Amino acid sequence: MIPRPETSTLSLLLSRRDIEFILYEWLDATALARAPRYAAHGRDTFDAVLDTCERMATDLFASHYAKGDRQEPHFDGEKVMLIPDVATALKAFADAGLIAAGQDEALGGMQLPKLIELAGFAYFQAANIATAAYPFLTIGNANLLLAHGSEAQIDAFVRPEMEGRAFGTMCLSEPQAGSSLSDIATRADYEGESPLGAQYRLTGNKMWISGGDHELTENIVHLVLAKIPDAEGRLVPGTRGISLFIVPKYLVDVDGTPGERNDVVLAGLNHKMGYRGTTNCLMNFGEGTRFRPLGRPGAVGYRVGEAGHGLAYMFHMMNEARIGVGLGAVALGYTGYLQALDYARNRPQGRPIGLHGKDTASPQVRIAEHADVKRMLLAQKSYVEGGLALNLYCARLVDEERTGATPDEREAAALLLGILTPIAKSWPSQWCLAANDLAIQVHGGYGYTRDYKVEQLYRDNRLNPIHEGTHGIQALDLLGRKVTLDEGAALHALVATIGRTITRANDCPDPEWKRAGETLNQKWSRIVSATQRLWSAGDPRLTLANASVYLEAFGHAVLAWIWLDQALVAHGKEGDFYDGKRAAARYFLRWELPKIDVQLDLLESLDTTTLDMKDAWF
Repeated sequence: MIPRPETSTLSLLLSRRDIEFILYEWLDATALARAPRYAAHGRDTFDAVLDTCERMATDLFASHYAKGDRQEPHFDGEKVMLIPDVATALKAFADAGLIAAGQDEALGGMQLPKLIELAGFAYFQAANIATAAYPFLTIGNANLLLAHGSEAQIDAFVRPEMEGRAFGTMCLSEPQAGSSLSDIATRADYEGESPLGAQYRLTGNKMWISGGDHELTENIVHLVLAKIPDAEGRLVPGTRGISLFIVPKYLVDVDGTPGERNDVVLAGLNHKMGYRGTTNCLMNFGEGTRFRPLGRPGAVGYRVGEAGHGLAYMFHMMNEARIGVGLGAVALGYTGYLQALDYARNRPQGRPIGLHGKDTASPQVRIAEHADVKRMLLAQKSYVEGGLALNLYCARLVDEERTGATPDEREAAALLLGILTPIAKSWPSQWCLAANDLAIQVHGGYGYTRDYKVEQLYRDNRLNPIHEGTHGIQALDLLGRKVTLDEGAALHALVATIGRTITRANDCPDPEWKRAGETLNQKWSRIVSATQRLWSAGDPRLTLANASVYLEAFGHAVLAWIWLDQALVAHGKEGDFYDGKRAAARYFLRWELPKIDVQLDLLESLDTTTLDMKDAWF
C-alpha cells in the first residue's frame, strides 16, 4: 500500500478527514466489496487510491495551476501549444492506470467502485480543474462507447483511451444551435460499410468543444452528433435523424494505430474567463482544404449504434458529465474554503468588541475570531461539505445501480440517481460558486488580486452553472420531466428515502435533530404540494416559467436532508471534527433551509410575472 502523505490532514485541496467520514462512516464504502465486481477491494485499496490521487494532484497538478491560467493554450497556425507541465501531469495520470480505474480488468482497469473513483478524482479537480478536464472527458467518452459501441470500435478507440494514447471529446453544440440540439446542421452522408462500422462523411461546425485539439496524445476521439439526410437528401427538422459518430483526428487501423489525418480541423480557440488551461475549440468537419482522407473531402466518421438514436446515446455521457461537473464545482468551492480558512487563521486584524468597546492597546486577533468571518466560513463549510456528500452519495447510487443484489435494488438506485442528477449538477454549481465568492471576501482586498488562488478558483468555477446543461436546462429537466416521469415514481422514491432519515431523527435522543426532522418533513410536504399545484395549472408554459426557482428550492431541501442524515451519523461522537459537522448541519438547517419558504410561496401562487414580460418593456 502506498504510504499516506504526511501533509494529508493539512491539505488545502480537500479535507481527507471529511472524505473518510463520508466514505466510511456515512456511506459504508467498504460494504461495496461484498459485490463480486469489487470483491478484490477493501479499505486498504481504497485508501491507497486516495493517497495516490492526493499525492499526484498536489505534486503534478496543483504545481502549474496558476501557470496554466496565465500561459493559456495558443494556436500557432499549425498546432495548439500548451505548457509542458500539462503533458507531464497527464502522462503520470495515465501511467498510474487512473484513466482505466473504474473499468473491467479486461480493459486494464482496477474495477474500482464509482464512489472511490470520484472521491479520488476530486483531488485533481481541486488541484487543477483545467488539466484534469482532458482525462475526465476521455473517461466519459470511453464509457459511452463501452455502453453503445461495437467490439471493433472499443478495440480501436477505447483501448487507446484507457492507455492514455488518445483523449476523447463530446461534440454537441454548434454556433447557431447552442443547447438547442434539434437545430444542429452538421450532416453525415453514408459512404459504406467498414471494419469499424457504417462509415459516413461529416460536414459542419461544432462550437465550445473542450479538449478539441492539442498535441497531448497521438489521437483525439471526437464523439459527434450529426443528422443523416432523408431519401431526398434533406436534413429533417427536430431531433429525428440525429445520430452519433466517432470522428478521430487521425484515421486508425482496427487495433487503434493512427494513420492518415482526418478532415477535422481547428478553426479557432475560444478565450475564456476561467478553465483557461483546457483548450476550447471551434471545430470544422469536412472543410476539405487541407486534409482529404481516402482521397476526398469530408471527415470520416463511424456511426455508433443505430441511426437516429444519437441523442439518447450522447445523454449517457452527458448525465455522467453532469455529476462530474457538480463534483468539479464542489472541489473548486472546497479548496477555496480551505484557502480562506487558512488565511483567516493566520491574518491578524482588528480587536474583539467587549462590554466597554475595543481595547486598542491589546494585540490584534486573527480574523477567524470575528463573528462575521465565522459566518462566512461556516456558510462555505456547509455548502462545500454538503455538496461533496451529495455528489459522493450519487456515486454510491451508480455503484448500487450496477451491482445491486436484486433487480428491485438496482431499479431503486436508478430512480434516485435520475431525480438527483439535476441537483448534483446544478446545486454545487450555484452554491459552491457562492462559497468561492465568500472565500474572496474573507481575503478582503488580497482576494481580488492574483497573489492568492481564490480569484482564479472563482473564475474557473463560474463555468459550471453553464456547461453540460445550464441552470435553466437542469430546472426544465427536473420539473418538466423527472418529477412527473412514471406518475412521479422518482419523486415518491426520494420522499420515501428522506422519510427514513426523518424517522431516525424522530428517534434521536437529541431534541435538536428531532425538531430538524419535523421541519424537514414540513418542507418536503410543501414541495410535493407545490409540484402538484404547478402541474394543475393546465398550461405547461406557466408550469415551467419559474422552473429555476423550483430547482433552487428542491436543491436546498435535498441538501438539508443530506446534512440531517450526516448529523445523525455524527450524533454522540466526540471531538472537534464531529462538533464541526454538527455546527455545519445546524447552520444549514437554521439559516439556509428557511430560504425556500419564499420560493415555495411564489411557486404556489402560479405567478406570471416572468411569463408576461414583453421584450419592449426591457
